Amino acid sequence: MEAVHPGSGTRDELLDVTGISPDLPSRLVRQLEFIAEIDRLKTVLRLSPLLAVDRRENDAEHSWHLALMVLVLAEYAAERIDIERTLKLVLIHDLVEIYAGDTCLFDDAAKADQHEREAVAAGKLFALLPSDQGAHFRALWDEFESLTTAEAKFAKAMDRLQPLLLNVGNAGGTWRAPGVTEERLRQRTSLIADGSPQLWDLTEKLFAFGVREGWLKNDS
Repeated sequence: MEAVHPGSGTRDELLDVTGISPDLPSRLVRQLEFIAEIDRLKTVLRLSPLLAVDRRENDAEHSWHLALMVLVLAEYAAERIDIERTLKLVLIHDLVEIYAGDTCLFDDAAKADQHEREAVAAGKLFALLPSDQGAHFRALWDEFESLTTAEAKFAKAMDRLQPLLLNVGNAGGTWRAPGVTEERLRQRTSLIADGSPQLWDLTEKLFAFGVREGWLKNDS
């Protein structure tokens, strides 16, 4: 059997659900197979370094962190949000990276076809679920991508803010990479302001701190 590689779209069965018992309802079998498949999210590494130990964060850890950030920081949302729906958005939005891989914020070549790759991955992954749940999950993924609701805007703000906090806690972290400047980082994270003007003010302070510490290059 062929192992999964990010972006390949191929997969093995991680859990032989039907081998457990032949009388399992087909709906439950599909749900359990999906649950097993998304375990792969724990293997998708991001560039962001963790705060607690010297290693990179994986996508599952990132999604968990965003969910807790929603619970803690919801009061700063630009508009009143449905917290439960926002939690769904942050937990689902990166599942497609099981097949599409993580795309770095500053990788312009990879970002050119990022949405196309991730949309294909969404079609494959959510099709594993029963049709009603698959459609629901796909709708939530599309909502996050479209940024047309208050919940999606705040979820995206959390997605952009979390790596900034990790980098500040790691003496600049990925900010020290070639080509990363204050202005370029500001452009790529400006969506935070749409979800929360107060947290965008915090973001500006993080940038200024990074420049003062010498971790982030000032464009001027």
